Amino acid sequence: MKYTRIIPKLDIKGPNLVKGIHLEGLRVLGKPENFAKYYYSEGADELIFQDTVASLYQRNNLTEIIKKTAENIFIPLTVGGGIRSLENINSVLRAGADKVSINTSCVQNPNLINEASKTFGSSTIVISVEASKQLNGEYYLFTDNGREYTGKKVLDWVREVQDRGAGEILLTSIDQEGTGNGYDLSLIKEVSDNISIPLIAHGGAGKIEDLIDSVTKSGADALALSSMLHYPSIKKVGENFKYNDEGNIEFLKSFKASKKFKNNSILMIKQKMIDNKLQVRLL
Repeated sequence: MKYTRIIPKLDIKGPNLVKGIHLEGLRVLGKPENFAKYYYSEGADELIFQDTVASLYQRNNLTEIIKKTAENIFIPLTVGGGIRSLENINSVLRAGADKVSINTSCVQNPNLINEASKTFGSSTIVISVEASKQLNGEYYLFTDNGREYTGKKVLDWVREVQDRGAGEILLTSIDQEGTGNGYDLSLIKEVSDNISIPLIAHGGAGKIEDLIDSVTKSGADALALSSMLHYPSIKKVGENFKYNDEGNIEFLKSFKASKKFKNNSILMIKQKMIDNKLQVRLL
């Protein structure tokens, strides 16, 4: 039986959970470990932690956050950002992660995928694919949290990473990310039709119908959610809004969630998916 996984994706800058639109304009939302604990209690199937600035500094700074999270949360944890070597992967796994998500470094050195999957097992290696549709109507690959154009076609790349031993693909639509306007169903379907490994769809979910369409119309195996969960959860998590380590906290001081993101919860999402005859795991 195939279960659709619901996976909160937490983008992190410094000590804070952040969220942007099109991977830019990051707003500080709170402490990632508090959100992670809340999502775990709600029935999340997995969690994804992404260091949003790691590629700029060529290092992943999430070790302490991973340790704190892994002590109290017993679902798979995927960690990405700034992972450039087998040593980096080993360090993140030893800190408590179950999987690593790699983008920039494997584009620069595709053999890293082969080496990592052989050393740690393919199920440990998730390849993050940041995609944007260009003027010719085709999807191209970006790196560095959507900042760098590679010139590589997404379909060529996903086939290659599968052949090199990747166990899973995390597919982000840069065009839709953070908008709440729905997934890029065409992008998801193109990729799903060309790979046999699991596909996690990310970028654009605003309502439950978007999630259902991504699975039933485009073939996604799992759904990574950010804005759709984070904004409704801010007050529930009980944050005190004292986040001065990173800038841009004005949003928290005068918090007003967009109407499109109100009243979403993992439990409600899963129940709606069951109502639509999709298989999910409940608490």
